[in-house]
Amino acid sequence: MIRAFALVAAVVTLAASTTLANRVLPGWAYPVCGLVAAVVLVGLARAAGLSWADLGLRSVRRPALVGLAGAGLVAVVFGIALAVPALRTVYQDGRVGTPDFGQLLWLTCGRILFGTVLIEEIAFRGVLPALLGARDDRWRWPPIVGAAALFGLWHYLPALAIGRNAAVHAVFGGTPVVVLQVLAMAAAGVAGIFLHWWRHRGHGVLASVIVHFTTNAGGLTLAVLVR
Repeated sequence: MIRAFALVAAVVTLAASTTLANRVLPGWAYPVCGLVAAVVLVGLARAAGLSWADLGLRSVRRPALVGLAGAGLVAVVFGIALAVPALRTVYQDGRVGTPDFGQLLWLTCGRILFGTVLIEEIAFRGVLPALLGARDDRWRWPPIVGAAALFGLWHYLPALAIGRNAAVHAVFGGTPVVVLQVLAMAAAGVAGIFLHWWRHRGHGVLASVIVHFTTNAGGLTLAVLVR
């Protein structure tokens, strides 16, 4: 009963957090909102009897090594995309704008790291899977898929702007916005499973944090450089 209550409270916390971050609060408060939500989620999980190991927050060394290996693979994929002219449209994103170095540093190390990656990894690769019954010693599909589905729904508001990416527009240019939004949320759900694999292999959320941050911050940086 306590775990079920914690699960409902966690989902409500996340719904409130994404609404506040994307529709109510000013831009500077985005990472603050993420940090506060992450602390609340961890508090709910601990109150429900989950251990630090259950949440993937106990160890550092192995998750860091696995995460760095994942970051290296992401860098290779980015390099291939840059080397192939036909793939460079992936980085042409109208949402990026023209930030200077200081703004880029804020976007990557402020908004992305603390406002996006930290809350998403603690929530969807740590707290929610554990509350749904995931175990650190073996892969269990139901809680992982459940958390991934919620991760997809979490992207409901950000997915509204997905059509501004040049590659997406080139492939789905005439597709209704609602269809693009559903596809974007489905893709986020699949990405959630991929990220949980890194968390599982590393026995810690830090592994998926590193992979997630490398993907988002690296993608943004390259989008700025090749625009």
